[in-house]
Amino acid sequence: MPADHEPDGTRDGGRPPPGAGTGGADDVGAFEQWRPLLFGIAYRMLGSAGDAEDMVQETYLRWLQRRERDITSVRAYLVTILTRLCIDQLASARVQRERYSGPWLPEPVATDDTEAVEQSDSLSLAFLVLLEELTPPERAAYLLHDVFGYQFDEVAGLMGRSDTSCRQLASRARRSIEDRRQRFDSDRRHAQDLTRRFVVACGSGDMGGLLAMLADDVVVWTDGGGRVRAAMRPVVGPHRSSRFLANVGKKFHAMPREVVLNNQPAVVFVDEDHVVGTLSIDVMDGKVAAVRVVTNPEKLGHLQGLFAGGSGPVGSAGAGPRS
Repeated sequence: MPADHEPDGTRDGGRPPPGAGTGGADDVGAFEQWRPLLFGIAYRMLGSAGDAEDMVQETYLRWLQRRERDITSVRAYLVTILTRLCIDQLASARVQRERYSGPWLPEPVATDDTEAVEQSDSLSLAFLVLLEELTPPERAAYLLHDVFGYQFDEVAGLMGRSDTSCRQLASRARRSIEDRRQRFDSDRRHAQDLTRRFVVACGSGDMGGLLAMLADDVVVWTDGGGRVRAAMRPVVGPHRSSRFLANVGKKFHAMPREVVLNNQPAVVFVDEDHVVGTLSIDVMDGKVAAVRVVTNPEKLGHLQGLFAGGSGPVGSAGAGPRS
């Protein structure tokens, strides 16, 4: 069913009662209860905090404007609207990303450090990149079932498809992900220490130190989005990567600040209270296996509040399975 149609989930599809859809306190409260879940789904679907917020806001507006008398499940009603909006948005986003300048990375978001391991994995930049290879329906079916814990009969209702179709979509997505997924080390304390030493080595141009930390098949991705200077292709291998990183580090004078991004230890680079870049690493067998650097200004807006006296970035991307 197209996203602009109203979802099922009502007992009475007749005329709205007095005051329905006028945005009363009860409506607002009912929506806010599920906002973290909605954002968590939308962010994983889209890989963009800004787009995710737009989809949540559009869901909110449709909730306030609904005509239905009685909603049997507010959660199901809202997730249905959001899921279908995100599927439509993904179709447009895929076209835009085909024209993207250089490597595309998801928009990093600040999170707390309390999520379960399986939820941490589903927020990592490495995992979100894998999702990009899926079709929008595959992505939705997989995330709703495997990450957020919906049963397939529920997924079918949310997506407007049959149970069998949703099972097939999720199965294809699972095979695609598992064929390409790498299992990185989960020791956060070691990752944090390695990240700290890695940034110091880059900033000082310590080639020997960098080479000692990099895996033989290390890959460096830099996402400038055509807005700032960045490598147009991934940099592969320890020797090329160390030279590239040392060269960039010598020219990059922003102050590094340790943070948690996408439930991973990371660094945000700040220049006069303005976030100008992020860096996160994936660790395998104690070595740096992947480096992801985001400097596209359009992807850093949600982090500005960390250092500009604001209330901080969106922290609800880690919203886990439904409750």
